[in-house]
Amino acid sequence: MLNNDSQTSTCFLLKLSWIWTKPFRFKVEHLSSSPPPCEGGFFNMACFDRVSPALREILLKLYRAEKPSEVDHHLYEFGSVEYHVQSSAADPQHNYLSISTPLLSQGALLSNGLSSYTMKMVKQVCSDAVEIVEPAKEGYQLTLKLNFAKVPSGKDSEKVITQISSVQAVILSSQLKEMLRNVNSQDTPQGMNKPIKLVYHPREPFYIIRQPQKITAVFPIRFREHSDVIIATGFFQELMDVGSSEKWAKAPPCTWSPIPPPELRGEPLEDLSTNGGFVSFDISSCHVEGKKLDKTVWSLLNFYAYVKKHVKCTRGFIQRRMQKRLESLVEVLHEEKLEENGNVQKVKVHAESRYGGKLIRISKPKNFKRRCRDFTRKIMQIRFRIKIHGFQHFRRRWLTIPKFSSPLGYTKLK
Repeated sequence: MLNNDSQTSTCFLLKLSWIWTKPFRFKVEHLSSSPPPCEGGFFNMACFDRVSPALREILLKLYRAEKPSEVDHHLYEFGSVEYHVQSSAADPQHNYLSISTPLLSQGALLSNGLSSYTMKMVKQVCSDAVEIVEPAKEGYQLTLKLNFAKVPSGKDSEKVITQISSVQAVILSSQLKEMLRNVNSQDTPQGMNKPIKLVYHPREPFYIIRQPQKITAVFPIRFREHSDVIIATGFFQELMDVGSSEKWAKAPPCTWSPIPPPELRGEPLEDLSTNGGFVSFDISSCHVEGKKLDKTVWSLLNFYAYVKKHVKCTRGFIQRRMQKRLESLVEVLHEEKLEENGNVQKVKVHAESRYGGKLIRISKPKNFKRRCRDFTRKIMQIRFRIKIHGFQHFRRRWLTIPKFSSPLGYTKLK
């Protein structure tokens, strides 16, 4: 378990150190005592994916359709995300995509819907084929008008549609980027030092706390199974030990505590009731410079997914090891039983070969009587060097073997 936790902790710090160009997949050299890497030698962090595969498939079908058709499709995904795709046969080149996603925070920054920073990020991702419709349709935060006539042909079309399918992830990550980009800002609004509760899934909230020269992200950890708590606790403790080394000095400092940190004092009790403790990361200015900001945000958004992935892989690894161990023990016991049975058979065969014939002969009354007569005859043939008068009579009287019936006799049935 310790090697497993140490390695996976190192893998997570590889991601948080932000020195690789591919932030979501990285090769790991696994130890023989640790679980094998998932999915072809890689740990996949894309449990909370940037691109919606289902939305991408629908948009590609609309773009490649030879005949225009009426489409009014609702799509629901993880995290209470809803997509509404509309297409008209009368105007097949213009399609509408409406997105409803839960806001990370209900604080002052996002009290009036999507902020200007979020809208700016959406415009940067989308190409010329996308136009933002204002106001958005009722019940949705954002409505996009898609002009397929401006989508380039060939392989570039898939690239553009893939970018459009990642708009929801852009909305979600831009909200957190807006909070983290001004780490060293001194002109913080009133009340911003209080914890900001971020929720992209009802059961997985986390907190952002603005402090001098840094921002702290706190994750309350909850599990249903007690065994998962044990695995995760060992992982968090190893994560702190590995993160405190000089090799991973570039990664955000990580701390784990079974009790809530002092900064969360005053928060609702239901949010602080956990069985896995609290994990905190200190984000400083060096972690949000340039492209590191996007990697930092995505690492924080995927932290819950990574912990679940680690617990799941570790539990499966333990179960496989226990099963193999059980099979080896059963095999040893089976071989021991075969050897014991073989020894018993050998003993029986040896005993039968040694005593079987004698037992069969003894069991016959005639043979037994014959052997008794032979023994008596030998005694009667004893000769003494000194002859004693009258001893012949004594010998006939006292040295005669008494007659007795064999207890092994039987009566022949008619």
